[in-house]
Amino acid sequence: MKRSTFISCILCTLLLAACSFRAPEGRADNGVDIIPGLEIPSFADNEDIVTHLGYTASYNHSTLVPDWVAWELTAEEANGQLNYQYSFSRDPSVDYPKASREDYSNTGWDKGHMAPRADMKWSAQALEESYYFTNICPQDHEMNSQAWEQIERLSRRIARRYGSVYIVCGPVFTEGRHGTIGKAKVHVPDMFFKALLTYTGKGYQAIGFIVKNQPECNQPADYAVSVDSIEVLLGRDLFPQLPDGQAEASYDWKYWTK
Repeated sequence: MKRSTFISCILCTLLLAACSFRAPEGRADNGVDIIPGLEIPSFADNEDIVTHLGYTASYNHSTLVPDWVAWELTAEEANGQLNYQYSFSRDPSVDYPKASREDYSNTGWDKGHMAPRADMKWSAQALEESYYFTNICPQDHEMNSQAWEQIERLSRRIARRYGSVYIVCGPVFTEGRHGTIGKAKVHVPDMFFKALLTYTGKGYQAIGFIVKNQPECNQPADYAVSVDSIEVLLGRDLFPQLPDGQAEASYDWKYWTK
């Protein structure tokens, strides 16, 4: 069963001690993986990294949303059939301050999953942990249920087609025009990003998406961008262990839809 560990983070810290960012090892090889933990982006030593069965996240105690959430989705997992419902809850693995259900109540914003529950239907534990607020951001309802969901469905199709896909996504803050919600002042993102990476035996392919946190209902192709452009926006390397940076510079839309 796949699981990233903090022990692996420590090992990578020793290996990359001269660097300001580090990328830990992660989950086990599933037959097509080349580098364990390839989905984990670069992160600073002061980030609060939490690892659950289905995903790894960096929780920001200032914005009270994750800076990023990363996971590897295999074809088998994408076909998971569990459909349990859980309550949104505070993550017991992270310290306060942290968001709660009350912060979202009567705000008009969805409790938007970063790692979607549909990607976690292969395990009751993974599904339940997807409801932790370390995996949740305020999202516009129309955007969440239409444009964002279409990208989530595309990700699962990719996992089934190529056997595995590495995914990292999260909020983007620019103007902060949506302000905050709740007593704890959960910050509402301006946009969201998602990056996908696959390996087929012939090399890596990567693609990114940027979606504004407003009513959005277009198809995934309308939000597609290069992973490099997202990295510039975030100031973060999304796939620091990727040996060939060429995959991030551009994208071939036909590869993702054939």
